[in-house]
Amino acid sequence: MTLIRILGLFLVSFALIIPNLNAHIAEFDEQWQKRELEARRKIQEAYRPDPYNVTNHLNHQVHESMKAFHSKGGSRRSLARKYKGSCMATNPIDACWRCQNNWQENRFRLADCSLGFGQGVTGGKGGKIYVVTDKSDDNMINPKPGTLRHAVIQEEPLWIIFARPMVIKLKQELIMNSHKTIDGRGANVKIAGGCGITIQFVENIIIHGIRVHDIYSGEGGMIRDSVNHYGLRTRSDGDAISVFGSSRIWLDHLSLTRATDGLIDIIQGSTAITISNCHMTDHNDVMLLGGSDKYTEDKKMQITVAFNHFGKGLVQRMPRCRFGFFHVVNNDYTHWLLYAIGGSMNPTIISQGNRFIAPPDERAKEVTKRDVPESVWKSWNWRSENDVFKNGAFFRESGSPVVNNPYKDKLIRPFPGKEVNKVARFAGPLKCEPGKGC
Repeated sequence: MTLIRILGLFLVSFALIIPNLNAHIAEFDEQWQKRELEARRKIQEAYRPDPYNVTNHLNHQVHESMKAFHSKGGSRRSLARKYKGSCMATNPIDACWRCQNNWQENRFRLADCSLGFGQGVTGGKGGKIYVVTDKSDDNMINPKPGTLRHAVIQEEPLWIIFARPMVIKLKQELIMNSHKTIDGRGANVKIAGGCGITIQFVENIIIHGIRVHDIYSGEGGMIRDSVNHYGLRTRSDGDAISVFGSSRIWLDHLSLTRATDGLIDIIQGSTAITISNCHMTDHNDVMLLGGSDKYTEDKKMQITVAFNHFGKGLVQRMPRCRFGFFHVVNNDYTHWLLYAIGGSMNPTIISQGNRFIAPPDERAKEVTKRDVPESVWKSWNWRSENDVFKNGAFFRESGSPVVNNPYKDKLIRPFPGKEVNKVARFAGPLKCEPGKGC
């Protein structure tokens, strides 16, 4: 056995003992050190000292989009009817692009549409269109041109689309480079039966319109993470989507189902993120926002969770938060088994205009969960406004009410939870055909 191989095995073994130290990077070499320093600088730049202005703007945009919807003849009755395929954009993100018949020729338009803390994420806008033509994933060090792995490691901004419907089984975690959009519109694209997507020490990523399901841990090994670098990775966790030390991320219109670990894990100070219009089902630990009670840099974490449908077979963590500021707005919670929203380490959680439908189990009616005594959490700022509670659901508030908020004179009331079936109706990937609105 060569010295290099022995050293590699030692590094893998050591990293398995402390798996979160360097996020499955077995050798934290000069390239990764530079990448981390740059990512930390970008996180600092992306942090918003005025988070309530961000929540305010989103709530205003929802009201405006629903006014426009009703002015064009939309009604409660039309929403109640079975959807028959004509374009119906019922929230401000979708209203920005969905009903344009030329979406295929103007894909970059999507990059103008994010709201919340991820507003301004452009992904690969302005770069070349990269067409994925090959569903294979056979070479981790020298990915084949035309594959998704080859696309995401490139240095320049790219807007990545797919030539046809395909199921991509990733042999190892897919490590993304900055300034990329993965756009599944017009093709039924599934990342399934293999490893998930890793967004680590990068910025400016959009993932839109794909299905990610049945995700497993990768064994690790040599994996290329950019055109100019590859290195040894330890075993991956098995998250569908993992965000680590990154900023300016937008996850939109995704379907996420079944993974070894979490559906979405966002940790290590990642910030300026919006998760919108996603449909999540059949999983235990759904969404982890902040991975350690000891990592205080997560105080910079600012995340919007909007217009999503938390559906059948979900258990907990929708989301589970630490330290940061989290705007959970106009989501439809139709299923959970233990709780919906949880946290530790004094996160700020602003729950607005959601619909919570509790499970039959009398022990699981409470929406919220804190893992410490009330004497500790009573000062945490967890507020509920315009939420709707069904089947005995209830939200245990804590901290300062809105009347004590320094932004109270400027706050816009959220769109009411009783109508969340409108704004979150089209969660998940959309059916998009050339020449028609999605």
